[in-house]
Formats: sequence, structure tokens, C-alpha cells
Amino acid sequence: MLSASRLVTLTGVGGVGKTRLALRVADDARRAFPDGVWLTELAELDDPALLAQSVTEALEVLDHSSRPPIDVLVDHLRDKQALIVLDNCEHLLEACALLTGRLLREAPRLRVLATSRQALGTAGEQTLAVPTLGLPDADGPRLSTGALAQCDAVRLFVERARDILPGFHITEDNRGAVERVCRRLEGIPLGIELAAVRLRALSVQQLLDRLDDRFRLLTIGSRTVLPRHQTLRALIDWSYELCTERERLLWARVSVFAGSLDLEAAEAVCAGEGIAREEILDLVTELVDKSVLLREEHDTAVRYRMLDTLREYGRERLGASGEETARLSRHRDYYRMLAADARAALFGPAQVQWFTRLQLEHANLRTALESSFAEPEQAIFGLGIAADLLYHWITSYYLAEGRRWLDQGLALCHEPTEIRARALWTDSWLAIIQSDTDAAAAMLDESRDLGDRLGLDPALAYAALYSGMVAMYRGDTASAMALYEEAVARHRAIGDPVGLALTLIRLSLAHSFVGDSPRAIELGEESLEVCDAYGEGWHRAYTMMALGIEVWRQGDNARAAALEKDSLNFNRSLDDPLGVGVNLEVLAWIAATDRDHPRAARLLGILKTVWQAIGAPLSGYGHLVHYHEECVANVVRVLGRSAYNAAFRQGARLRYDEALVYALEDELPTAEAAVGERPSPLTRRETEIARLVAQGLSNKEIAAALVIAQRTAEGHIEHILSKLGFTSRAQVAFWVAEQSRTAPAGGERPAGPPG
Repeated sequence: MLSASRLVTLTGVGGVGKTRLALRVADDARRAFPDGVWLTELAELDDPALLAQSVTEALEVLDHSSRPPIDVLVDHLRDKQALIVLDNCEHLLEACALLTGRLLREAPRLRVLATSRQALGTAGEQTLAVPTLGLPDADGPRLSTGALAQCDAVRLFVERARDILPGFHITEDNRGAVERVCRRLEGIPLGIELAAVRLRALSVQQLLDRLDDRFRLLTIGSRTVLPRHQTLRALIDWSYELCTERERLLWARVSVFAGSLDLEAAEAVCAGEGIAREEILDLVTELVDKSVLLREEHDTAVRYRMLDTLREYGRERLGASGEETARLSRHRDYYRMLAADARAALFGPAQVQWFTRLQLEHANLRTALESSFAEPEQAIFGLGIAADLLYHWITSYYLAEGRRWLDQGLALCHEPTEIRARALWTDSWLAIIQSDTDAAAAMLDESRDLGDRLGLDPALAYAALYSGMVAMYRGDTASAMALYEEAVARHRAIGDPVGLALTLIRLSLAHSFVGDSPRAIELGEESLEVCDAYGEGWHRAYTMMALGIEVWRQGDNARAAALEKDSLNFNRSLDDPLGVGVNLEVLAWIAATDRDHPRAARLLGILKTVWQAIGAPLSGYGHLVHYHEECVANVVRVLGRSAYNAAFRQGARLRYDEALVYALEDELPTAEAAVGERPSPLTRRETEIARLVAQGLSNKEIAAALVIAQRTAEGHIEHILSKLGFTSRAQVAFWVAEQSRTAPAGGERPAGPPG
């Protein structure tokens, strides 16, 4: 950056290492500046009028004239090829911007490297947000003590510990405590250094035990450093004092958010009592400029986030103000309404946008659930949130989490209410997808009972629908069809298009299963009509999947493939792994009956990766497993085991994007090679993050696991997607699975889906 721009500013929170990085860069670049590299430390300077004089002094310019210092400085630097490092500009932003602007205009060979908690805001400036130090994958393989000691944050801790205890090193006994200390300090270099100082009096474990009050513990440091650098608290205090009163108030109130937030949420939760709603935008902008809030670009909106250390500080300030309970309540109420609004808008043209928004708000929704269940009188509202988020749970990678929230709420809320009845049938669907039909049946029995007792027609309709799914899973097709018919009638009566479309899909599949083709087609087409009337996409995609199965059974393979590919295109755009998996299954069956057995085997190989990612084959569609088994047996019989396994491996080795292109267009990569032979284009850090993505972790969870800023994690993910040519996290997950696969799939026998 310094080679391409004449002004580079390193930004970030206090203690992240901006000064260290600037000094290292300046030292490395020294040869490029024959007239010198000069450091100007501004932390001690409070008067902006003295800025030019301070820089003149730092450059060792001797001038006894009465000329203004800025003129002296310009004349001195006019023909110089030099680098000036301006350190700690945040409290003198305007003065620094004016100074650098004039110097760069009048000294064409001069370059400036600045450090600041916010950009200077001058023309031609390039900024770099300095990340925190990294740690090993919290859920990855256990590293040796030597490998752990080479991780950046741990390495810094060990080096500083050795300044206190020369013989200190990582052992099997202290490795866990050292790593946890570094994680607790988020990889912030200053925090790690200040923590290591405490080893004069504490063991690592004792230090860890006391870090709960981390802002007050780290009080002793070198007397040679600035007072604000002696504690993390002093650093953040300094940032806080640089804010106006309203900015401080917003900082404290924003601390109730988890992950990120948008402007609408800030206005709803943070306005009032000292901040007018119309002031929020300007205050947010100021906090972004001061590196208190970090700005994130998304496809449809801008969002903001705060480093956890700053959030905790803000939360402490909020508690001291006496506002914490009220703001948490407003946060909870806002996300309760958001979840309800999402449920109301589920069946319509804004469906995909809502799915996307809920994924972005996942951390805040989680916080709202946590705060609800922490208070007995609020638990029922938490249960309502969990139930409203049904489609968030099932169209993302949060299904198991959704079920945990519902189970927790049901355990807390025993009163017979509409919310409990709805939560029971909601939870039952998640249990069915997880193949836990016994638990699902028990919940449906109670939901039906509450529906009868309280006169809740929707509960009776959904209890019939999901009970039909349980019966179908258990092989009782006749009972399932009767229950589906009951559900159709009830959903028609109450005018619920969501339940009606879903039931029509299941009833169509059931009629297809028993060979009643005309009725299966009729029901599928009715479901399409319902979806099209509301501009709905997700249920429509599943309807096309169901129709594709029946059309395939009728022998019209071309039309069946077209239906499945249309469905697959939508499910791919939504990043719905279950929908993609079922589509690929049917396309494999179609290929087998088309006698394109190599294609069928490749698709079955792709499916191995899909079902491994989901955790269960044909999850929620267990009655279709026999089609899969027949397909495998048929393809093995025709190709032979050796050829089958070769084609299977060929499909399993495809990257996710390649796999979907093959499924949709029947085109293999032109220069295919075994994945294990492809060198990974990712760095070690990017590989760590890709593995966490594959485990389903959110950006916040990745940042927490590696002790880095969330914006840093998201930057890494953007680089990963760019390097791999991907557009979704699911593609990354499949790529990771492919990279880890070293043994031939299925050995010397035909390989089917897991389980």
C-alpha cells in the first residue's frame, strides 16, 4: 500500500498494534527513502497548534527564524524523498489532515504513514484496518506444544512471559490456560503483553481465573510507556473520552447488540432519553469514524459491529447508567417483533430477503432468546421467538440450535397457551428432520390436545400435517394419507396458504409413493397454483421436486429432469442444503433410468458429500430411501463395482460449484484431477477459517474462536470465496470436505449415503 499511495493510515482500536506495525513497515522500507524515515509521536500532544512544530522537531530541523513552523517544514521537505510516520493521530484528526495535505502537495516525493483510530479523511488516503493476532482453530485438531507456541497470539504471550520468567515455555500442563488467556484477550497484542506482566505474581491458571474482571486486573506495566497504555481500561477510556456525550451514550446502548446491527435496529433500540431518533445516523457515522463501530457492506444494506472488548466496556457504562435493563428489554422486544414480522412475510415475494436478513441477525436473535429465557416472566416470549423462526432454523445451518431453543422454552413454559401449542408442532418438524420421530410424535400429541382444549384450529391443522410425516416415516402410508387429507381440509378452512402448500407437497409425494399418479400430479399442480398466487419461491421449489419424482416414475425423464433442475436452481440460490440434496438424489435416479450409469454414479458421489454435510441421508424424506438403494444397486450391477467406485470418486471429488454445474449442465471440469493433488490456494489462516465455515460457525463465532475482529474474519471469508471462485458458504463447506477426503469412497464395495 505504501508503494502505491503517498498516504497510508493504519486504523483500529487501541492496543491492536498499529504503532508496532507502522514501525516495522518503516524499518523495512528504509532503503527506499534516502532522505530518511522519521517518527513523530503525537500521543503526548494535546494542542493541534503545535503539530507542525512537533513534526519539525522530530525531523531534527533547526530553524531560528520567525517563520511559521509549517513553512519551515515545507521548505525542508520540498525536495526530499522521505517517509514520515505520524503516530496516534486520532485526537488531532483535523490538524493532521491539514498538515499531511499540504506536505504531500508541496513535497512530491514525500510519503506519510499514519496510525489512528479513524482515517484522516484526506484525498488519496488508503487505510488498513489492523487485525488482532490469531489463534489455532478451537475445534480443529490438537496441536503439539511446539506448534501451539508458534501461533501469533501465543507466541507473543510466551515472549513477554520470558521477559518476566526467563525459563517460561509451553507445556502440556499450561498450554490450555495459555491459549484460553489469549482467547479471552481476543488476540489484542496490548492485552496479551499486559497480562504477561502479571506472571510476576500469578501463575497462568491464576491469571486466567482472574481475567473475568479483565479491565481492572491489568494495572501494572512498564513505567516507560504512556499511562494510557498501562491498562486496557485506560486505552478504552481514552477512546471514550474522545467521544461527545451523545456518542458515548450511543456506544453504551449499542453494546446490547451481538454481532452486527443495522440502522433501523439502532434507531429502535438506542433512541430516546438523550438521543433523538433522527440523530442516530449522524452518531453512528461518528462512531464509525472513531473506529468504535466497524462498517460492513452487504448486498442490500450497510451494517455495523463493535469489537467485543469495546462492547463489554460499553456494557459496563450502560450498567453504571442504570439503563441496562431497559435497553435489553427494548432489544428483546425489537427482535421479538422482527421474528414475528418475518413469520408473517414468510409466504410471499419477500421470502428470500427475509431469510437473508434473519441469517444476518442470527447473533441478535440468539441474544434475544437468551435474555428471554433468563427471566421467568419473559420465557413465554422467548418460546414465541423460537417458534416464529421455524423457517430460519430449517433453511439454514441452525436446525439443531433451533431445536435446542424450542426444547428449552418448552421445558420452561408449561402453561397451556397458543404459543406452547405452536412451539410443540414447530419443534416436531425439526425432530422429524432429525429422524427423532418418537419425540416428534409425543410433541404432536400434546399440541393436538392443546388445540382441542383451547380451540386452536392452526394447531390442529399442523398437528395433522406433521403426524402424517411421522406416519410416512414409519411406513404407515394409509394413516399418513388420512392425516394429510385432514390437514388439507383444516388449512383450507382457516385460509393458511403456508400449511396448505406444505401439506399438498407431502400428500402429492404420498400418492406418488402408492402409484396414484393422476392424484399426485393434481395435488402438485394445486400447490404450484397456491405458491404462484402469493409469489412464493421456497415451497414452490419443493413442489417442483415432488412433481419431478412423479413425472420420473411415469417415465418422462426429460420433463422430470427439467423440474428438478428448476428446483435445484432455486435451492442453490437460497443455499438450502437439504433441498439441493433431494434434487441431486432425483437427478441420480433419472440418470440411472436413462441408462447414463456413469452420470448416476458421479451424482451419488456428490451426494455422499451433501449428506455428510447435513448429517443424515434424505433427512425428512425417509420414505424415499428405497429409490436411492435401488439406484445404487442398479448402477453397480451395470457398471461393476470397480467402475462404479471410480465414477463415484470422480463425483465426490468435485468442488461444490463444479458439482452443481455438472448436475445442471452435465459438464465435468475440463482439467479434472484428484482434489488431493490440487494445491490449496489458501493461506494457513484462510484454511483455518474455511474449516470453521464448514462447521457451520457464523462470522462472529469464527472471530471468537480465532480471537480476531469479526470484520477481519469476514475479510478472510471474502478472500476465500474469491480465491476458490465460490459465491456461498456452502460451497466452502463442501470444498473443505473434499480437501479432507484422502481414502477412496466406499473401498472395494459400492458406497451409499451415510447411515
